[in-house]
Amino acid sequence: MDGDPNVLVIVLAGGEGKRLQPLTSDRAKPAVPFAGTYRMIDFALSNFANAGYRKIVVLTQYKSHSLDRHISQTWRFSAMLDDYVTPVPAQMRRGPHWFQGSADAIYQNLNLIHDERPDIVCVFGADHIYRMDPRQMVAEHRDNAAGVTVAAIPVPKHEAREFGVIEAAEDGRIIAFHEKVDDPPTMPGDDTRCLASMGNYVFNTQTLVDIVTPGQNQYTDLGGDVIPALTSAGDARVYDFSKNTIPGQDARERGYWRDVGTLDAFYHANMDLIAPVPVFNLYNEKWPVFTSRKALPPAKVSRGSGGEPPFVDDSLLCQGSILSGAHVERSIIGPGTFIDHDAHVTDSIIFPGVHVGSGARLHRCIIDKNVNVPDWTRIGLHPEQDQERYTISDEGIAVLPKDYRFN
Repeated sequence: MDGDPNVLVIVLAGGEGKRLQPLTSDRAKPAVPFAGTYRMIDFALSNFANAGYRKIVVLTQYKSHSLDRHISQTWRFSAMLDDYVTPVPAQMRRGPHWFQGSADAIYQNLNLIHDERPDIVCVFGADHIYRMDPRQMVAEHRDNAAGVTVAAIPVPKHEAREFGVIEAAEDGRIIAFHEKVDDPPTMPGDDTRCLASMGNYVFNTQTLVDIVTPGQNQYTDLGGDVIPALTSAGDARVYDFSKNTIPGQDARERGYWRDVGTLDAFYHANMDLIAPVPVFNLYNEKWPVFTSRKALPPAKVSRGSGGEPPFVDDSLLCQGSILSGAHVERSIIGPGTFIDHDAHVTDSIIFPGVHVGSGARLHRCIIDKNVNVPDWTRIGLHPEQDQERYTISDEGIAVLPKDYRFN
């Protein structure tokens, strides 16, 4: 097709994130800090900003204050060019009830689509870690004259029950869509993997408006209702995310996508970043990940008050963090964090504003914001004892919630 389409982006950020508790006990899942400096939503928003799709609405619902604040303080485009990122809370425009699902969220906000009058609506999730040029998916969608195009990626079969799974014909038509079933079908010729939906959709505007508007059927969820209905109508196609390319990306990173819906998935996605040659490169200046840049001083690594030498290896140190004679390995140290002398932090994720006392030992931990870890505390070294005090993930990661207070 000729000409650039008018594209509206809808980012779905209203989920509760129950499987990420306690990290989501006080915030929406897309607002959870990631890689020290960022929030999860920054990755989706950065993809659209880099691609030039800058008319973006973010639909929020649960515990949205920190997410709203982050968007309003960080994501400011030029009003002169009529670009915007704006959070849209549940407004009950269609009656006295919250969003009943992702499709209902769009239906309750159809005024946003009518006001913008786009040719294409991109409906993307807010809480996945990846890089993507959405222009390539939009171009393929238009070339195929599809009603909806669904981005997909192969995942191991044992993980696929957490996703919508696609069966596709050779020409890319979706012939069946299975939303989070216990025994999902595998890919042709590969009985170990399934083709999973990434939760990223490109719609023709009229197709989207028609399918979410209640009529003979009332659809509330995109994956559970809308995509199966459009599949049955022969109007759904699949987009192979693995062929998406961006500037500055090497072959190792192509196709990288992480759903961080559980504590262990969140932990491993963070750990991906600290390998000597990480599979996901935060330092790609040609397709940056944008976020807020607070006026914090540089990270400081120094001897402790008694002359104790510091040690740091395979770690990320964010602005404003201070390591004073501390030992840090394979960890992410968030902004404004202080780690005192003779403290050892290994294989851990430390959120902003944490204080780790002298002599403490933290191993395989996630410590949320504003926690003051007392001197000589031991976390992660004795899992059976930790279970009595902290949240422990399936793989044994100890998680302390925001503002946790020790007895």
